[in-house]
Amino acid sequence: MDIKTLLASGALPRVGTGYDVHVLAEGRKLMLCGIEVPHEKGLAGHSDADVALHALCDAIYGAMAEGDIGRHFPPSEATWKDADSARFLRHAAGLVAEKGGAIANIDITIICERPKITPHALAMRTRVAGLAGVPLDRVSVKATTSERLGFTGRGEGIAAQAAVLLLMPFAA
Repeated sequence: MDIKTLLASGALPRVGTGYDVHVLAEGRKLMLCGIEVPHEKGLAGHSDADVALHALCDAIYGAMAEGDIGRHFPPSEATWKDADSARFLRHAAGLVAEKGGAIANIDITIICERPKITPHALAMRTRVAGLAGVPLDRVSVKATTSERLGFTGRGEGIAAQAAVLLLMPFAA
C-alpha cells in the first residue's frame, strides 16, 4: 500500500533498529549496502556478510516483531552459504508489503575507519532503495569512525546500525 493511503487510513508508525558486525578477512570481497566496495579485505560470515543490509533487515524485522535475520535465514543452513544479502532485504521488504504496510524511510550508519564510505554512498543509497522498493530520497547511508578505538578503529571489522520507520495498518 502507498504511504498516502496508509496515512489517510490512520496507519500505525512502527520503528525498528538493527545492529550488526562482521570481522574483516582476506580473500573475501567487501559488500556494503548491496554493492562491492574496493578494499583489500572483505567481511567474513556465512552469507556475503553485508553488515549494512543485515542491520537493515534486523531493523525491519524488529519493527514488525518478526525476530531477527537469523530466524528467517539461519546461518546453520547450507542454503545461505555465501548468499547475496540483497535476497534477505527483498524478503524483509516483501513481508512489510505482504502485511499491507510500507517502508517510510531507512537510515543506515556504517562504522569503520576504512574504506571511506562517502565516495560510495550514492551507489549504496540507490541499491538499498531499489531492493527495498522505496524512493531514493527516503534512504540515508552515512558513515562514522570510532576514532581508532576498538575493533572498528583497529581495522579488524566493520559495524553497522540501521533504523527504519514502517507504516502498518492497525490489523497487522
